[in-house]
This record gives sequence, structure tokens and C-alpha cells, in this order.
Amino acid sequence: MLTKLILNPPVSSTKPVAHRTTAPMTTAADFGLLLIRLTFGLLMAAHGAQKVFGLFGGQGLTATGKGFAALGYHPGELFAVIGGMSELLGGLGLALGLLTPLAAAALIGVMINAMATVTGAHGLWETDGGVEYSVCIAVVALAVTAIGPGRLAADRPFRWGKGGWKEAAFALGLGGIAAAITLIL
Repeated sequence: MLTKLILNPPVSSTKPVAHRTTAPMTTAADFGLLLIRLTFGLLMAAHGAQKVFGLFGGQGLTATGKGFAALGYHPGELFAVIGGMSELLGGLGLALGLLTPLAAAALIGVMINAMATVTGAHGLWETDGGVEYSVCIAVVALAVTAIGPGRLAADRPFRWGKGGWKEAAFALGLGGIAAAITLIL
């Protein structure tokens, strides 16, 4: 046996061994993120469409503009367009997983304004007119940005499509700055 090994050593190839590489399968987490993004994003987009276009039983731009003016936003109709389009485009962006940090920033900014001008004085719970709903929207938008929109998103090939601290900080910072500017005007 030993002589056989000495006279006939095992042949080792110098060729690299090809390892089987397959794309990872889509996981339940990917579909879970897609479900959150689609549900949340499309509902927010519809909420914005109510304000701007009067769709889905909404009041439309004129009535929404009057409501914004009553809250101290002048000219009311301009701020109704800004708020409604932020919800519409931010919602669509999250639903598609497209420009996720910007989409989240749009929604976060609108929700900060809603908390500062409408719901903040009423405490936490929605049943009392409080900030509960606005906080939930802002947190979900921020969380999707931090986690990343997932494999089933238009942002997947881009750096910001992976999520992370920088992306979340960008969304929160931009949303906060936009809200502050709007509240100052």
C-alpha cells in the first residue's frame, strides 16, 4: 500500500475548482419588506392623491388648501400641493423601493408638520386626535430606509438600496430640515 502511494501519488489539478454559484433565492424577509412597502406606500400615495386630486373620496386641492390656510400655512393651496405631493410621491417611492431615502424624507417631513400643527396638542393616541398615526408613518418610513427596501426593489442596484445608518440619517435629517423650513414659513 505504501509503495503504491509512493509510486503512484495522487494527481492534484492546478486548475481552480469551479464552485457552484447560484443567485440567492428570494426569502420570506424579501416578500415581507415588499408587503410593507406596497401596503404602506400605496396607502400613503392614495392619501396624497386625496389632497391633490380629490381621488378616493378626498376633498381635492381647493378644500385642502383652505384647511392648510386655517392651520397657518399661507398660501394654503401651495402648501396643500407640497404636502399632498410629498405623500403621493413619497408613498410611490416607498412602494416601488425607488429613491427610498428621499421617499422616506418626504413622508417624515410631512408627518413632523402634522404633529407640530395638528395632532401634537392632543397627546399620543389617535382616538384623542393625537400623534400616534403620524409617529407610526414616520417610523415605518425611517425603518424601511434603515433596513433597506429589499431585493424586490428598484433601488437594489444602488448603494442606498442596501439601507444603513447613513441612509436613515439622511432621510431623518432631510425630513426634519424640510419640516423646520415649512414651519418657519
